[in-house]
Amino acid sequence: MAMTQLAALGLRPGDEVVLPSYGGDRAAREVQLAGAVPVFADIDPLSFCLSPSSAEAAMSERTVAIVAIHLFGHPADMVRLEELAQRRGAKLVEDGRRLGEIPSGEALRRRERAGYLGSRLRGVLPPQTRAGAEHAFEEYVVRVPGNGRPDRDVFRHALRARGIECYVPIVTPAHRTRGLRTAQWLRESELAAEQGLALTIEDSMSRRQLSRIASACNSLGGLLMEPAC
Repeated sequence: MAMTQLAALGLRPGDEVVLPSYGGDRAAREVQLAGAVPVFADIDPLSFCLSPSSAEAAMSERTVAIVAIHLFGHPADMVRLEELAQRRGAKLVEDGRRLGEIPSGEALRRRERAGYLGSRLRGVLPPQTRAGAEHAFEEYVVRVPGNGRPDRDVFRHALRARGIECYVPIVTPAHRTRGLRTAQWLRESELAAEQGLALTIEDSMSRRQLSRIASACNSLGGLLMEPAC
């Protein structure tokens, strides 16, 4: 999100800007730099993007803007967020690329590979797409279900030991980080940080390579209890 977008809002001390905690660290710090107060809301568990209902619950008479972050290639629910912003007299700011801003060839290749991989994954929960939305899969983020962060991290270590590239896309929600910390409990943001794992998918990957990723995930079963190395 460009600082010019925030500057154009004419933010003043005490103004509040509602934004998602999950994936919202950079945007929240920009809000602080602009002199306003970041107010965190939860995400929709399907899209990983800002939940309109949670955003509305976080709003007050001091709210001047809502920041919608398109995350991992999935668009935020702009229809509902725009309706909310207009109804409450706030501005709506977008952060991240929409599908139409990504080269069509690149988007098509990534969606084809994501679809092929998603149809074969059994050991993890593949990314979902909100009804009526289109996912660009800039990052292919699955969920590793279990009893918390150690399960996902052990799974990650095991995949990497098998030569499968993967990483944790967002380690900590913004409301749990230094300088932004609050006492809030944002259930879906916390779960996403504990369970999220990005599998590296390149445009040039063959189906054989994708099948190898799926086989590795499926063989681990999505939940490992032994301690990480």
